Amino acid sequence: MMEPEEAGTAVDLPRAERAMREFLTAVGVNLAARGMEETPTRVAQLYGELFAGLRADTSKLWADVLTEKTDGLIAVRAIPVYSICEHHLLPFFGTVHIVYRPHAGRVAGFGVFTRLVECMARRPQLQERLTADIASEIEQGLGAEGVLVVLDAQQLCMTMRGARAHGTRTTTSACRGIFREDKAMELQAWKMLGEWDDGRENISLS
Repeated sequence: MMEPEEAGTAVDLPRAERAMREFLTAVGVNLAARGMEETPTRVAQLYGELFAGLRADTSKLWADVLTEKTDGLIAVRAIPVYSICEHHLLPFFGTVHIVYRPHAGRVAGFGVFTRLVECMARRPQLQERLTADIASEIEQGLGAEGVLVVLDAQQLCMTMRGARAHGTRTTTSACRGIFREDKAMELQAWKMLGEWDDGRENISLS
């Protein structure tokens, strides 16, 4: 979990509060109504927390990498993720699944991947970019030989506005290293995340 102190660093909360007060007034919200008096302050603090990843240093996550005798693949499944779509500032949320092949036995504790996902998600994001960001960070920061990241999420901008496609889920993936170069290795990585009939069809991420 990101510490609250990190979330507050470099955030101009008085300015954010003034801007939120002006915004809510402009769209017709009565800030004098009961319960609304402190809403601009609460929202300013909330977004300081939700965007804490903008000020985080992901390189620190790899400070305690372990070296183990392993030449197999490692999967970390069903990591919860919550982020904010940069187009409408509405949330998207779901689960991240990671498979990687260590280089020279370099592995990270499973909690590192949870913190990495949180750090990358706590900023204005697109699901496609978030998926790619996580994969690239594992490849570069951990030095993994191969990385597969799959993100399955619900986008509130699709259910609360526009098409209002309730229940729709979006799945994105990113491959790096040997999983991109060697199709047999890629398929092995996908099989660790679900059941497949033919290559990339019929995956079950539940």
